[in-house]
Amino acid sequence: MAQVCSLHVSIGMITISGGSLLLLVHNYASSPEKAFIPNTALGILLLIIAVLLAYAGILRSLSHGRLFATLCLTLSALWCGSGLVYILAGQNVLQPLELRSALIPGLAAFTLALLIIGSVAVIEKKTVLFLIAVGISLACAHQIAGLVAAGFGQSATAANYLLVCLLGVYFGFGRLLSTITHGKVVPPGTSRQSKTGVKTEQNQGCSDVASVGLVMNLLSASVLACPLLGVVPTLFVGHVPWLWTAGVFQLGACVLLYRAMDTLGATFYGFVALLKFAEGYSALLTFYGIQTDSPVPFPVVFSLLFFTLALFSFQKSFLEGLYHLFFVAYCIALAVEPQGFFQAGTQGVQGAIFVVSAGMLSLTAYNMVSTSMVPTGSGYFKALVSRLQKITLRAQDKEQHSPYLGYSKYADAEVLGHACSVLAAFAMTATLGDRNPLSVLVLPWVVVAGGALQLLCGSVAFSRGKSLESTVFILYGMMWTVWGLTRYAGLYGETRGFNLAVGIIGFILFNSLVIVAAMFLNLAWFAYALTFQLILISFLLDALGVLPFGYDIGVTILFGVVSFYCFLAHLFNSTFQVPQIPLGKPLIKLSGIGGGSKVCPHLPARKASSVQQIAGENQLRPDSKNRRIEKRINSLLTFSEIMKNGGICGMPTDTVYVLVAACNRPEAVVKAYNVKKAAQDRPMSMWISSIKQLEPVRHLLSPLLLDFMEAAWPSSISMVIPRGPWMDIFGLGDAAKHIGTPQSIAIRNPDCTVATYLISQVGPIAVTSANPTGEADTTHHNQVYAKLGNKVDGVLCDGASPENIASTVVDCTKIETGHIGFFRVGIIPKTKVLKIFEEVQRRHQQGQTNPAFEYDLVLPSTQREANPANKA
Repeated sequence: MAQVCSLHVSIGMITISGGSLLLLVHNYASSPEKAFIPNTALGILLLIIAVLLAYAGILRSLSHGRLFATLCLTLSALWCGSGLVYILAGQNVLQPLELRSALIPGLAAFTLALLIIGSVAVIEKKTVLFLIAVGISLACAHQIAGLVAAGFGQSATAANYLLVCLLGVYFGFGRLLSTITHGKVVPPGTSRQSKTGVKTEQNQGCSDVASVGLVMNLLSASVLACPLLGVVPTLFVGHVPWLWTAGVFQLGACVLLYRAMDTLGATFYGFVALLKFAEGYSALLTFYGIQTDSPVPFPVVFSLLFFTLALFSFQKSFLEGLYHLFFVAYCIALAVEPQGFFQAGTQGVQGAIFVVSAGMLSLTAYNMVSTSMVPTGSGYFKALVSRLQKITLRAQDKEQHSPYLGYSKYADAEVLGHACSVLAAFAMTATLGDRNPLSVLVLPWVVVAGGALQLLCGSVAFSRGKSLESTVFILYGMMWTVWGLTRYAGLYGETRGFNLAVGIIGFILFNSLVIVAAMFLNLAWFAYALTFQLILISFLLDALGVLPFGYDIGVTILFGVVSFYCFLAHLFNSTFQVPQIPLGKPLIKLSGIGGGSKVCPHLPARKASSVQQIAGENQLRPDSKNRRIEKRINSLLTFSEIMKNGGICGMPTDTVYVLVAACNRPEAVVKAYNVKKAAQDRPMSMWISSIKQLEPVRHLLSPLLLDFMEAAWPSSISMVIPRGPWMDIFGLGDAAKHIGTPQSIAIRNPDCTVATYLISQVGPIAVTSANPTGEADTTHHNQVYAKLGNKVDGVLCDGASPENIASTVVDCTKIETGHIGFFRVGIIPKTKVLKIFEEVQRRHQQGQTNPAFEYDLVLPSTQREANPANKA
């Protein structure tokens, strides 16, 4: 793992040196009359470098190299925006005199951002990061000077990039050489333990992703505040690359914050990304001479959403909640001034956001790497709630985002998904009249908020195993995108009639299925799907030219209100444990498979507490006929206790999922056999946690066999051994007939922590694959739940199986003859098994046996009975 992280650092450093070398050559060799590298080529090369830097930054972020990841992503955004501006200039979208106005706002923002990052690096004695950040910051400052006064500062810009280039080459290739040689060759100053190196920060309270999001807020605020300060004449098409770069990076921050289980942070950066795309859209239309008009309802609704989010953000920190309130003021400014982004009031608020974002960036970056954090008021919200009666704050940890089934790397995205529906719905209430559809600022709200962000939320929901939620968000995202582009991008025209109606009818039919499915989830989702159906009907009536006056606005507002309720409920319920905003019960509930959480307990298998404890209720079934639950117990039972009480469970292994029962509970073994409906040629097997569980019967087993077991286990190797009276000691009783054949049984010690821990608690277990006979092996806990959910007493969830191949089954019935066979060659190759056996044979031929076992001489039964020592 350390080598992989070091490789990420090497990639980042080498990429930084490559970008610096490119700009070094361009600035040193260019003149005011002619650029050394054509603008289009320069822009494309910068984009390629930006992509590589983003890759290194994201991977390093996931490895917790936070300050370095922040630097990589910041430089990626800088060179991405610059590259796009150069491409516009190279394609003559921007005139030579406009290049100055296009570059200065972005360069100014990154000059300050990199200076802040460099300051934090020097405080924490990260010399390499300090030199890189400050070097590029000074290069940007000198580049601004060169744009203001032609030819001034170009040599200084090149000199700064030269320093960064040399540093990046030395450090990057030094770390790469250290990785390739496995630490044998380490150039001075490039060791991971060096103070000048890039260290891994351990502070989990602050996120590098949030720092990058703040840099993007700084960037967009700089672009919009510069016209107010007279730095540039006005907002125009040259600023679109900066604004949309900020939007794209904030969408990336949104996804990474979902991965960090930070729903509030992800929702906030999803919101501000919408603003960046709308700002860029308004700037883009100036190229076509179109002045946008911001409709009043949407900014007001957006300010309400921002305000609600700000209130709940106070639970993270007091300063973060205050910071979000600035965006509430920004949305109110948009609602007050029709020409929103182009007017002084809105730009003045952005100036304030610029100052506050710089302060928040400094604070967040410092707290991210420092052991002595600056107070941000993180405990005020909790202290206030603790004084209120009948209100319990939910613990803010990753476990609250554990999916209903299994294991997920992402938090819930329903808050952002429903908020996007609110935005898209109220944006659609704007009336066009005789105006150009593009001039009314609706398209970005519908296409980006209702479309792109809902597709993102659908993807996150899909990764969490939420089939209905992901289907809804993806379907609605597609509908908002298609309808928004059709109606507000000038594609609709005067087209009406049957052809257009057919497509809308298709959406209506799909949504009808969604409505039926939502009836099995809860009342809120049913109302959400049903009101969207009314919107689809309004689209259909409009396509046919028979839309009643006011119907579309009415149903859109109704859908917006329902969406806002769902948004507020999910936000409130994820913050407070008591009370809860009701989402309603399912209108229809099925029993048995798919009937809900009462089918059987299930928790992530990666947590030891999941094996030890089933949170919530456990159900006792009186017999093997799987009758409805007759008694609920309030105490917490462990999986081991379930099995000790005669229960059967599905669990993951080192191969596929299996169905298990304790050998000392014969009725459970019979129950598992009946549930499986095992065929005679597929009997159950016996599993142990270690070979020491065979200690009571070791004198009845072959020394060569025991040594072979010791050498081969734990692994995905099952051994078929002769059946004998030694099985009686495990308490199988009459159920022993279901394990193995009359001549032999299969025994195994799995290479799986969960399985071995459980077996160590309950003793040897009887095992069969967790699927009805004749069906394919189950390779995911959802398959176990779907096939056997109403027939088992618990399921340990661990997502997809690490391997989709079954174990290798070795015939050891004639091992004393020096030969083994194979019933099935699975995940362990035949050659590997034979190599292990030959090594064990060689040791035995040399008189060596496993020191863990000292075999007694097995005396005849008459002598054992006569020996007093045996009687003792």
